[in-house]
Amino acid sequence: MLKTLLAGTLALTAIVAGQPASAQGGQCFLVTQWEGWKAPNDHTILISVRPHQIYRLDLAGGCPELTWPGARLISRDRVGAGSICSPLDFDLKVSIEGSGATACIVNRMTLLSPDEAARIPPHLRP
Repeated sequence: MLKTLLAGTLALTAIVAGQPASAQGGQCFLVTQWEGWKAPNDHTILISVRPHQIYRLDLAGGCPELTWPGARLISRDRVGAGSICSPLDFDLKVSIEGSGATACIVNRMTLLSPDEAARIPPHLRP
């Protein structure tokens, strides 16, 4: 079990810290296609988008509340068009019960390849 956990951690580290092989631009999705999210750390958000896509969002700064139990991610449609095509299209805040919302600035948006997405450990899959 320890080997499996270590292998999953190493794979996630490569996905979060490294530059994936997938292209950096030209990938858009509708806000209504966004299904879920997980934050492996306070600088990264993984989001699932229909059909069967996972994007990695790299943040300009830390959002420590992302990794707290009960954290809620709040997204507003900044441009009103209903689509997200670049980091500038995100307006994200994280909220914890009993506190205000903190802005999380997206610096980079990367569509993961199917192989990269498959390496995400199950407990961190959005």
